Amino acid sequence: MTEPVRLWGARFRTPPSAALMRLSRAPENYFRLVPEDLRSSIAHARELVRAGILTQDEGDRISVTLSEIGRDFAAGKVTPSHADEDVHTFLERLLVERLGPVGGKLRAGRSRNDQAANDLKLHLRSAAKRIASELLALQDALVGQANEHQSTLAPGFTHLQPAQPVTFAHQLLAHAQGFSRDIERLQDWDRRSSRSPLGAAALAGSAIALHPELSATELGYDAPCENSIDAVGSRDHVAEFLFVSAMIGVNLSRLAEEVFLWSSRQFRWVVLDDGYATGSSIMPQKKNADIAELTRGRAARLIGALNTMLTALKGLPFAYNRDLSEDKWAAFEAIDTLEVVLPAMAGMIATMRVDTARLRAQSTEGFTLATEVADWLARSGVPFSEAHEITGALVRYCEEKNLELSDLSPADLGAVDQRLGAELLKALTPDAAVAARAGYGGTAPARVAEQIQRLKEVITRQRHWAEA
Repeated sequence: MTEPVRLWGARFRTPPSAALMRLSRAPENYFRLVPEDLRSSIAHARELVRAGILTQDEGDRISVTLSEIGRDFAAGKVTPSHADEDVHTFLERLLVERLGPVGGKLRAGRSRNDQAANDLKLHLRSAAKRIASELLALQDALVGQANEHQSTLAPGFTHLQPAQPVTFAHQLLAHAQGFSRDIERLQDWDRRSSRSPLGAAALAGSAIALHPELSATELGYDAPCENSIDAVGSRDHVAEFLFVSAMIGVNLSRLAEEVFLWSSRQFRWVVLDDGYATGSSIMPQKKNADIAELTRGRAARLIGALNTMLTALKGLPFAYNRDLSEDKWAAFEAIDTLEVVLPAMAGMIATMRVDTARLRAQSTEGFTLATEVADWLARSGVPFSEAHEITGALVRYCEEKNLELSDLSPADLGAVDQRLGAELLKALTPDAAVAARAGYGGTAPARVAEQIQRLKEVITRQRHWAEA
């Protein structure tokens, strides 16, 4: 191996201290950017050929050698040494080892500033589609369960108190709609992140690489960044990626929280598959929803990564500052977290078994049909303010008599208010309650079926983007 490569240092009288290098050296997981740095370097080599810095033969040799290094790195044949400060130093060392001084020509016309910004942006654009694909697997699980339970009655909650009957499919699809928007946010982010920083060099632009639009196209961008200072000094695209990741984490945590409730002995709505639950080391009877618990905990990491990036950015002058290297820690934390959480959540949802009889039995507990009384009175011409008071009195009557609304007789109704006719009893069933919510987006089974179909079409379009 050749002497360690440093991309700076000639103006210094003494070498960097060990303490400095321990602080400055990139963590091992930052070297995951090797594939992106190699792609960028091959594009830059072609730009240097266009600029006359490299001959065509030199450019071809560099490109071929960089591709060989990529294959060797993927196979584990080459690894960074402790002396390699970062991915750029590591790859230049290997290039010079294999090509001699010709390898050193590749550094012309670029800086680690635009390299670092470009490598991470390429990595994030690829990661966004992988995360979307994992989210779509969770969407498939939610929609699959919703398909099975379009007519399964369940209690809907507000304030974690029984509120109104809904279909269980409608409850599941509420989560699916949030995840669908998360994928839309990834798509929006990708459109805004389609500008290449390569060619911005340190901050002022390159005097050698004069056609960054060609490199941008080669790397899959729409165009180069409009402003070279912005290109190397901004990380709002990282912060936005982290916001989307944190939002996904929050939505996952909300679903996880409901799974805790649904699978608890108090609810017993669902039974988790043994392959997606754990036990206790001391209590043999336990079956824990650990996937949901871990997901809820990992959401804190995602929120923390966003906070890290925003705090790192808030006081920085333009252009580049080393503080910006925190972008990789935050981004990799978010990616790694989602790529382990999402498959586990998808499997748990896809395999859980729903107790439809218990859901139906609980759908009217807690006077969830009270709104049906108020609505029936309003349709009969009673002002809703009065209907609300009459219904409240009826609920109080039921509590005093230890009755459910469905247990009431015509005599009970008349004892509370003469305007409560016997025909009201036809409306006091969970089936009638959900069927009445037949407006667009409502919980009526027919509307739920339409919602499922529309969501499937959205999923198909989103999967086409994620797999492109």
